[in-house]
Amino acid sequence: MGTVADSSVARRLHGFLRNTQRHYAAADHERPLGGYLTAMAGFGLYTVAWATAVRLSGRPLPDRPTPWDVALTSVATFRLSRLLSKASVTSPLRAPFTRYVGPQGPAELQEEAQTEGGKETVGELVTCPFCTGVWVASTLTAGRLLWPRATNTAMGALAALAGADALQLTYTALVEKTGGE
Repeated sequence: MGTVADSSVARRLHGFLRNTQRHYAAADHERPLGGYLTAMAGFGLYTVAWATAVRLSGRPLPDRPTPWDVALTSVATFRLSRLLSKASVTSPLRAPFTRYVGPQGPAELQEEAQTEGGKETVGELVTCPFCTGVWVASTLTAGRLLWPRATNTAMGALAALAGADALQLTYTALVEKTGGE
């Protein structure tokens, strides 16, 4: 009896999701809501898994992050998210889900998500530094709770890299402005 009820609920849920997707999408642009739902569920499971690991480790949670913690996590998240989602050197990680469009900026690429074979959601996730940033911030937070010394060291290196990038871009802009080489 439970199988029949389960099947009926599954059919109604599938129909609801299909109707929602049809009504949500613009006439000329379909959105992969099922893929987004899967990504959200995956992120939820990922968060529960690392939160469980933190709980089982017995490490106490801080009352709240310090302003320094927030600043360091922000800069490290920014740099690692751009490195993963835009850098030329990490394009082999994105290539199964994306297509190369062209250069976007210094050492960065413009790529678009592949739409065939259910790759669109992952392609969007791995080419969007804002989307990737959610996963990176969560991972760095887990790392700070589980392995604080190693994670803080890595975050410091990422922050230094972000600072070096800013200096490189500033230097290049100054050279271009002054006509130097």
